[in-house]
Amino acid sequence: MNIYQNCPIMENDKYVLRLISYCDLGDLLKVYSDIKSVPLFNSDNCHGDDFYYNTKERMEQALNFWKEAYINGWFVRFAIIDKKTNEVIGTIEEFRRNEKDFFTNCGLLRLDLRSDYEKSTEIESIMSIIARPSFDLFGCAIVATKAIPTATERIKALIKLGFTKSEEPLVGHDGTKYYDYYVLN
Repeated sequence: MNIYQNCPIMENDKYVLRLISYCDLGDLLKVYSDIKSVPLFNSDNCHGDDFYYNTKERMEQALNFWKEAYINGWFVRFAIIDKKTNEVIGTIEEFRRNEKDFFTNCGLLRLDLRSDYEKSTEIESIMSIIARPSFDLFGCAIVATKAIPTATERIKALIKLGFTKSEEPLVGHDGTKYYDYYVLN
């Protein structure tokens, strides 16, 4: 299956993951303007974007870019929908990374959540939908995601799912070394 031709909808009893849509704009603006969440977003190697979007116009620009990225096969950005409220409460970006560092042949996951969902039980539930299927979806040998030391709830969930902290840096396109990655083999 080619994820860039046919993006699956995945779910469990609490959450649905599906390709982002323009109808998500209002809910996503709540996520990306959440000042408590922004420091937890992974903006490594993203050309200076911090993912803080506090206007409808800026959120729409991001959606346009994410749609273009999917069409061009650069990455998939999934909307995370809470089944109870039917709200989009975050996104997961994923792509297969092939570089000359430890994180080659890697499904790199970037989880962006509204701050009220930054709880280990919620993160574990969300990540359980996509972490293991990523190996087949992206044809990768490892799956990795970032969790900074202050993201204790995120780290707790990742460890419970079988991720381990990597001492290896992710090396950016300009040679910058990024740390705090957790890996699932």
